[in-house]
Amino acid sequence: MNFLWPWLLLFLLIIPLSIAIYIWMLRRRRKFAVRYSSLSLIREALPKSARWRQHLPFALFLLGLTGLILAQARPVAEVEVPLSRTTIILALDVSRSMCATDVPPNRLAVAQEAALAFVEAQADGTQIGLVAFAGFAELVVPPTNDKDVLRDAITNLTTSLGTAIGSATLKSIDAIAEVNTAVPPSGLNLQTEETVTELAETYQPDIIVLLTDGANSQGPRPLDAAQQAADRQVRIYTIGFGTDEIPEMVCTRAQLGGDAFGGGFGGGFGGGFGGGGNFRRFLVIDEETLQGVADLTGGEYYRAESADQLLEVFQELPTQIILQKEAIEISVFFVLAAVVLVGTAVFLSLKWRRYP
Repeated sequence: MNFLWPWLLLFLLIIPLSIAIYIWMLRRRRKFAVRYSSLSLIREALPKSARWRQHLPFALFLLGLTGLILAQARPVAEVEVPLSRTTIILALDVSRSMCATDVPPNRLAVAQEAALAFVEAQADGTQIGLVAFAGFAELVVPPTNDKDVLRDAITNLTTSLGTAIGSATLKSIDAIAEVNTAVPPSGLNLQTEETVTELAETYQPDIIVLLTDGANSQGPRPLDAAQQAADRQVRIYTIGFGTDEIPEMVCTRAQLGGDAFGGGFGGGFGGGFGGGGNFRRFLVIDEETLQGVADLTGGEYYRAESADQLLEVFQELPTQIILQKEAIEISVFFVLAAVVLVGTAVFLSLKWRRYP
């Protein structure tokens, strides 16, 4: 326990001074009292409780006075509380492989439902951002606590070609950097930049949740991007979604879209996938990389092969991952204790003086 105004503790000197005055008054009273032939007989006649009754009210009064003095010095105690300033970035894969029907009706539809349920489950003050990625990554919704905006954006996601996991990670870092000044944007060399003097010693309260059903096909290497997140103490929780099968690809017209993100991911899809082993290898989840990204940043890797499993994964994701030590002023507790003690002292003094 610390004190904001410790110099006021000097008033505690009043306590020993009060005790000295109290003892002096007791001796003075005895000096002028009527002398009896045998004081011992009088003491034997008094109840045993008379002695401590005489001094208890004064002792309680001194304790109350001590509490008031401590309260004036504004005591503070450090307690661990969940950090309320939390930003969660949902980075969702919207590559055309998300049209796979191994998780009916298809992976994208199930991922959208799970993301919507996750958003609904968060506390109203939690800021959530949405990054969608295929051949490149786009910040669809900057961190916000407006769930209506998030619901609308998630519902209207459309697919495109490619899978840029590394780009999605960097875009998510930049989204966090916009709302958390302790997180430098991506691309900044934290070892040499003069603007950054010290790396964070604890994890940031912000996290990235990255869901993909395949392997990185273009853009920065996922582990290189993850290293930037690790340097900034930002955790990444990765989710590999889908089965190991190569099923039929069926997306609705709305999911195919012609202009993902309002002009981002190129034109229409035509309706089918061309074959070829070069394409199919990107449909297989790169679990080794996803596990490496999670391990490197202090997050965790999850695998989900069904709608129920994906919902369970989103339910297990940490929403408050950081405890901070917060100094809370506790003067009010000292005041309440002082009032009770002084009140009790006055009550007992009046009662016992009236009824010896």
